[in-house]
Amino acid sequence: MAPTIISITLEDSTDVTDLVLKQGHGVKALSEMGLKSIPQQYIQPLEERLLISKIIMPQQHQQQQQSMIIPIIDMSQLLDGHDDDDDQVLMVANSICDAAEKWGFFQVVNHGVPLQVLENVKKATHGFFGMPPEEKRKYSKENSPSNNVRLTTSFIPQVEKALEWKDYLSLFYVSDDEAEALWPPICKDQVLEYMKSSKTLSNRLVQVLMKRLNVHEIDETKQSLLMGSLRANLNYYPICPNPELTVGVGRHSDVSTFTILLQDDVGGLYVRGMDAGGGGGDGWIHIPPIDGALVINIGDALQIMSNGRYKSAEHRVAANGTKNRISVPLFINPRPQDIIGPLPEVLARGEKPIYKQVLYSDYVKHFYRKAHDGKKTIEFAKITQN
Repeated sequence: MAPTIISITLEDSTDVTDLVLKQGHGVKALSEMGLKSIPQQYIQPLEERLLISKIIMPQQHQQQQQSMIIPIIDMSQLLDGHDDDDDQVLMVANSICDAAEKWGFFQVVNHGVPLQVLENVKKATHGFFGMPPEEKRKYSKENSPSNNVRLTTSFIPQVEKALEWKDYLSLFYVSDDEAEALWPPICKDQVLEYMKSSKTLSNRLVQVLMKRLNVHEIDETKQSLLMGSLRANLNYYPICPNPELTVGVGRHSDVSTFTILLQDDVGGLYVRGMDAGGGGGDGWIHIPPIDGALVINIGDALQIMSNGRYKSAEHRVAANGTKNRISVPLFINPRPQDIIGPLPEVLARGEKPIYKQVLYSDYVKHFYRKAHDGKKTIEFAKITQN
């Protein structure tokens, strides 16, 4: 297939659309053509680019250096069966909740997911995107056997004014049987093992985060509301000839309850710094890859259910000019049929709701109707003040 791809001049925007979208080669094909510059469709407006002047460097804030670093939390005390009233356990739990309130992001180490499982899913991701285009095309929108298995590029190409430099495979988990039947053989076992190995971590995070919200018992209904559905993405960010002109992923917050992200050693994930009032600041902080660590970020669903106490942070991914990058997020979500809104326990002390009750599937559909636009999606659930 390579000679066919290289022979395309891409001087016409139709060529790019045909190659990347219609033929399903993805942006990976553009990367492998040896282009000196990216096609016009990928050039982001200036306000959407990650400018060096907007990146917050810790050395620029020596007096508050520690406050400018996303927390790294050791989970071993929480996962070793210690009593929840143990001082060390309380300290870790408080660190998690504080990070969820201040940053919406933190990294965890000693998280209980075997390092070999993480390595296996990274290799499987490279394996999938290394397959011939005709094999990958079996999972495109036009050819996939299920809406739960979808290979695509950028975010929502049909509505984006500028495309993002990324290909990804989305795998919505329904059952082991469906995954066995429909997921790509080259990665299905590794992704399933990653999901199963993350359950204990997910459950413990939910218990800790809920306790601060005055939710002391999580019954089956509450468990289902918080983490009733699960989706994995295999993200591939190929080398980009003009990384400063485009983005790997544009500004957004996740619509999940929370997300567990495995990133490789390349780096490129940035989170918007919070201002003193807890809103979005003007600078971006890099979340450096840490060997064996997982990144946790709060999603919109939990911001809504916590009535704004926990924050879903705006984040983005920079394109890279020298290395291919992969990442594998697990999105822990409410079920599509669930109604999300501030939890009764949060409002029990007289706190006024700032979000209305919304059907989760409606919220997600709203997110996918438009290009990435920061945190504007959450306006969909806000109560309008008269």
